[in-house]
Amino acid sequence: MQSKDDSNLRCPIGRVNRLIGWSVLADRTTKKAMFSLRGQVSRHDVRMSGFAHRSSVAEAIAWIDSEIPSLQTEKIALDRSTDRVLAQAITSGVDVPGFRRGMMDGFAVRASDLRKASESEPVVLRVVGDVYPGKPYSSPLSSMHVIRIMTGAPMPPECDVVIPVEDVRLQDDQIVVSHPVATGKHVGLPGEDVASGTLVLAAGRRIRPQDIGLLSSIGIDAVEVLCKPRVHLITTGNELLPAGTPPKDFMITDANSPMLESLIRRDGGCVTSAGIVPDDPECILKAFQAEVEIIIVSGGSSVGLEDHVPQLLAEHGELGIHGVQMRPSSPVGIGIFKTRLVFLLPGNPVSCLCGYDVFAGRAIRKLTGRGAALPYREQRLPLGESMLSVEGRKDYVRVQIEEGKVTKVMPQGAAMLFSAVRADGFVVISEEAGSLKTGEMVTVYLYEPR
Repeated sequence: MQSKDDSNLRCPIGRVNRLIGWSVLADRTTKKAMFSLRGQVSRHDVRMSGFAHRSSVAEAIAWIDSEIPSLQTEKIALDRSTDRVLAQAITSGVDVPGFRRGMMDGFAVRASDLRKASESEPVVLRVVGDVYPGKPYSSPLSSMHVIRIMTGAPMPPECDVVIPVEDVRLQDDQIVVSHPVATGKHVGLPGEDVASGTLVLAAGRRIRPQDIGLLSSIGIDAVEVLCKPRVHLITTGNELLPAGTPPKDFMITDANSPMLESLIRRDGGCVTSAGIVPDDPECILKAFQAEVEIIIVSGGSSVGLEDHVPQLLAEHGELGIHGVQMRPSSPVGIGIFKTRLVFLLPGNPVSCLCGYDVFAGRAIRKLTGRGAALPYREQRLPLGESMLSVEGRKDYVRVQIEEGKVTKVMPQGAAMLFSAVRADGFVVISEEAGSLKTGEMVTVYLYEPR
């Protein structure tokens, strides 16, 4: 099954790390020293023997950051660039506007002709023509003559003021003005919006609709952007039914695939799917054969008899991390298959969600130029109850906000996806904290886009 974004899957190569200030660690000797666990994991089948070692969240993140591939770029049409990230800065080569123009519907006049205008001695000016947007008034304009002008039309060269139609009194082909007007009033000047040579968008900018409008106004029809990383999703489990079908007997319906596909697209990736793959080593290994930058496996990441994926990755690639000091999502695995970054996420839905956001999503967000931070709005609030944890383990606690205070959503089980749906967000309890007290101020990551 392939996504609707398949047209974006293949991107021309163009390294842009230096353009937007990011770097990729490439010294594999250094990384071997940093992560001595690799040799152990690659030689050891951990099924039914438990985790020999659990890495800290910080160690896992450092491993990911060291393996993120080089950033790639592609040139795309401006009208398809919403929410993409610019790979190159854009400087305007033109003035916007490029000419003097009227900013009101009214009359283009000389300010000098109105210098002596007053209530007692108004000035009478003759209307000798009209000027509309897109076409200048070509005839010379004598003193005490005016031109009827529409908003956006080019100013006659002799005129330096626009008087709004509501500020004059009409008498046949004449206007009566009873007050002077300052030079330049209601006249737009060349370059007053964008001057030629102005840096309009910096590299690393996430393109918004108004950015597209501005780029179009300076004559840009295509932009160089960071490629969307290609992400291949493998969902394992003999007990799974296809997404969206009613559960029956002792089978459960796949919830992780549609959730992960949505998360990947949210973070800017292009996703393909191998569908539901049986807990069979040969089938799983076959599903790994995808021309992508990132592979995400849902399920089969722990130490059960049918958790084949960690050992397959260790044998046919590199298993850099297996087991993390975190709850939920402790059975996370991270490694390399050929040149692809691989994330092994637990099958329990909340563990899968948490593991994606902290690890796999981080890599995708960095590759798409969105940065490493969690893509959630943050809010500082007091705890309405104490929260216990274990020192040395990072906890991600689903919470709700009631009357300005934060409390846990119960139950907190890793399989309880409805708890994440009912939650307003989550709180992170650090490894050092151990527990949080009632009334303590915490950062809530809200389950909604920034």
